[in-house]
Amino acid sequence: MKHTHKILIYALMFISVMIIGISSVVAQKTIITGTVRDAVTRETLPYVSIFFNDTRLGTQTDLDGNFKISTNENHNKLKFNYVGYEVLYKNILVGQTQKLDILLKSNAQSLNEVTIIAGKKVRYKNKDNPAVELIRQVIDNKDKNQPKAYETVQYKEYEKMLFSMSNVSEKFKNKRIFRNYQFLFQEQDSTKIGGKNLLPIYIQEKLADQYLSFSPDKSKTIVLAEKQVEFDNRFIDNEGMKAYFDRMYQNINIYDNNISVMSNEFLSPIANSAPNFYKFFITDTVKSNTGNTVELSFTPRTKGDMLFEGKIYITMDGNYAVQKAAFGVNKNINLNFVRGMEIELDFKKNTDNRYYLSKSNLVADFGISKNKGIGFTGERSVNYEQYKTNIEIPDTVFSGKKLEVLADANKKTDGFWLQNRLDSIPPQQLKIYSNIDTLQKLPSFRKTIKLVTFVFAGYWDFGPYEVGPTNTFYSFNNVEGFRLRVGGRTTPALSKRFYFENYAAYGFKDEKWKFFLSGTYSLNNKSIYKFPQNYIRASFQRDTKIPGQELQFVQEDNFLLSFKRGVNDMLLYNDFYRLDYVKEFENRFSYTVGLKKWAQTPAGGLLYTDAANHTNITRLNTTELSVGLRYAKNEKFYQGKIYRTPIIDRYPIFNLRYTAGIKGFLGGEYNYHNIMGSIDKRFYLSQLGFTDVTLEGAYIAGKVPFPLLAIHRANQTYAYQLNSYNLMNFLEFVSDRYAAINIDHNFNGFFLNKIPLLSKLKLREIVAFKAIYGGLRDENNPEKNPIGNYKMPLFENGLQRTYSLNKEPYMEGSVGLGNIFKLLRVDLVKRFNYLNNPEVTEWGIRARIKLDF
Repeated sequence: MKHTHKILIYALMFISVMIIGISSVVAQKTIITGTVRDAVTRETLPYVSIFFNDTRLGTQTDLDGNFKISTNENHNKLKFNYVGYEVLYKNILVGQTQKLDILLKSNAQSLNEVTIIAGKKVRYKNKDNPAVELIRQVIDNKDKNQPKAYETVQYKEYEKMLFSMSNVSEKFKNKRIFRNYQFLFQEQDSTKIGGKNLLPIYIQEKLADQYLSFSPDKSKTIVLAEKQVEFDNRFIDNEGMKAYFDRMYQNINIYDNNISVMSNEFLSPIANSAPNFYKFFITDTVKSNTGNTVELSFTPRTKGDMLFEGKIYITMDGNYAVQKAAFGVNKNINLNFVRGMEIELDFKKNTDNRYYLSKSNLVADFGISKNKGIGFTGERSVNYEQYKTNIEIPDTVFSGKKLEVLADANKKTDGFWLQNRLDSIPPQQLKIYSNIDTLQKLPSFRKTIKLVTFVFAGYWDFGPYEVGPTNTFYSFNNVEGFRLRVGGRTTPALSKRFYFENYAAYGFKDEKWKFFLSGTYSLNNKSIYKFPQNYIRASFQRDTKIPGQELQFVQEDNFLLSFKRGVNDMLLYNDFYRLDYVKEFENRFSYTVGLKKWAQTPAGGLLYTDAANHTNITRLNTTELSVGLRYAKNEKFYQGKIYRTPIIDRYPIFNLRYTAGIKGFLGGEYNYHNIMGSIDKRFYLSQLGFTDVTLEGAYIAGKVPFPLLAIHRANQTYAYQLNSYNLMNFLEFVSDRYAAINIDHNFNGFFLNKIPLLSKLKLREIVAFKAIYGGLRDENNPEKNPIGNYKMPLFENGLQRTYSLNKEPYMEGSVGLGNIFKLLRVDLVKRFNYLNNPEVTEWGIRARIKLDF
């Protein structure tokens, strides 16, 4: 499936847990919960600072004045501090769970008048709210406080990413298998994200020079040095892991309206529309040598929305710039697997008295369970130094690729890193590089990784050759009956130039063998799965196919897709001979050139019958020459050793393909021209979620029988297909010209988050609409021009089976619930028209597995 790579990465990170079996052990803790109120009015107080006395271990009350704090250490006193109120110290019982009701007294010296409003909670509003007025000033001054306010910017950037198994229990830590490997574990303060015990498993560092120009917009990144933990490439894909982490942990610009974290878009607390979705409170003022700042606390109006909560510090020097920020997410947020998240941003004053980002730090803790059990903690910190503005940057700097990695970037010595890191790094973190090498030598670790790769990725590794995928080993259909298949593919361990893929399958009902064999030669000495691709491939395939079934990310003989609705007895036996050339460029433009010889033989309930003389045709032969163009600006991939999956982003993807049928060449029987184009685009709508839109159209010139027309993508399985028509039957509609639109919108729980009780289920609302309008010229309509055409397929009872779309567009829509059990999407689909066609249904329920944050 599309998200198999995500499952695999998580599985690899939790590998020790899966093989050994985990039981969570909770240490004896001091746990304090309670509520903080005004001693006079009894109103709850939000954002009260709470610390264990003489420490920096603390928390804050939430919007309703509630708090929870815990520790494994022997602290016996809490300190409560709130602007305008007297500091309160409260004794606590060590090692016990307790609940406190705290009353804070106002500081009489700071109050001229006290108004008592007993038993009534003040309603939050934006009007006449000084905190909202302040945030509006920040919004109005955003443009001048960003790098784009300058003509040029250049700086040096140091990035460190660290990943660990977290919340490791003492029982797990002391397992027999780790008896001689206690050095792998690290301890930290138990109140921090991830708990007390950590098992670091990955670290990467990067040092780069960054150049930005805004007139016109240009950018350049020169990677001076990079270093990362290297796992055994036979089992764990280092490049894919790095690409996945880079996607999850992107640069954070608080001045952007939306901030991408964990593959989701969060509304910034200083976005233009922030006052409509956040509540703001002035909670403190701070005086320092650099000037006065105001501490502004914020929280979501609806706790389940994709929003942050925390504090930002605003300069009161007329710039209204962010000097510091510390924020995370509410525990009730509709975000899967995230136990906790902390983001810290620090800004420094530039020579022109404006502020630039000097350091960012993002820590997130993940787990299957929100509250207990082993998890996975990731931390990304970035330091920015040598910040220069409006310095002339030669045009030669921006020439070539936007991202340039120096040839010796991964060969820098420890001495180089010691001198050039822009941040200190603890010695225990540096040990991760050597510790992982030791861990990988554990036989149990290596065996388990191999097993998990087989279970989740579907391939069993034999070094130069992998067998799989497992979900195609067995399937069935009405024509072939029980079908067995086995195959595999070579890996870069065999060759970086030559790649082979093959399978053999046998149907026990039709008693026929099916085959596939391809050979690929890489022209740039890179894996054919890595960007930029440049290869030539020759292949032969003899297999079955259902006309009109076009699947993405899954094989057509996947076992789960063997279950289909309605009459499903049409099949083609195909012989494909193909020669393809693929060329990709650094700017994300690519083209393909292909030659295909195709021989198709109908089977089951599908017949090819000459419309003029009513004779059956057993074989249709075509030869096609095709050229495809594709452009996807700034496209990135989940890059794997033997796979590559595009990452959906906000940039559109353009496709254009021209195919020419050549009569008389290699047995081709028809001349025709087929031109097809499509545009795919994701629109992010802030708190309203995101919309995926596809526009598609095609035109076929020439006289051809129905098998060579556009057979519209149908779906008779019970799986929801994003790009198919889920209540259309196979081969129900054909056209020689068409235009289509596909809209799929995910609200990310925007409405359900606001409904009591339902909000706890973390469900996400989805609506979709699909329409296609096409037509059939008289020359391709066997009823109007039978000579040279095939009869449209019929059911056994003589009813028409295949139609054109000359009357009106086919339309269907659906409403669905996503994130059921964190991985299931279920849609109720309605077909709006062509309801009188035989064997159709107006309503249907379809499901799709999707694992995401």
